[in-house]
Amino acid sequence: MPTDQLPINIDAVRQAPIMSDPYTYVTGYGILNEGAADELRRDFPNITKPGFLTVDEVELKGSFKKLIDQLESKEFADALSEKLGLNLDAHPRLTTIRKISQGKDGRIHTDSEAKLATFLVYLNDAWEDSSEGRLRVLRGSEDFDDMVAEIPPTVGHFFGFRRADNSWHGHKPFAGERKVVQITWVQDESELERKKNRNSMAQKLKGIFGR
Repeated sequence: MPTDQLPINIDAVRQAPIMSDPYTYVTGYGILNEGAADELRRDFPNITKPGFLTVDEVELKGSFKKLIDQLESKEFADALSEKLGLNLDAHPRLTTIRKISQGKDGRIHTDSEAKLATFLVYLNDAWEDSSEGRLRVLRGSEDFDDMVAEIPPTVGHFFGFRRADNSWHGHKPFAGERKVVQITWVQDESELERKKNRNSMAQKLKGIFGR
């Protein structure tokens, strides 16, 4: 990847088909420009504990910082807003990074009402054929097999959705390395601070009690 080229190909989001069954979401492949994967692999933060960390809690450098800057840009928010039918740039956003998953992660959920939309970019070089750790778009809260789509967490795949009462999603239990960047837009600044504080407390408790 040329040094002046950005890692994200926003056109991949613009051109991806928008889905409405069972809720509004967009998914696809090719969100990274040519050569970006190698540089992102090199510059990915050295995270040694499980869970999502905010961008304030890790070292951002090189191509990975460029990735975060693009995901947090107005251009990206506008592109996703057009797909999801929202004005995301008018709302605060929280960007988090995960490297290590625990077996308890991925439980089926819809996201809280404080969230408007979430977008995930996966950065894993490869993935086993098993269903563990593959994000699923679900029709309900009980059955991982009652799914509409499955997104492999390999480099270049992405998934974004508009939060709704039926925006069920999750993945079967997986423990190990599972790299993902997540950006979430929330209702207002008070919700943003609450989520930051909650995330910080969760990380502190993990430090005290272990994984």
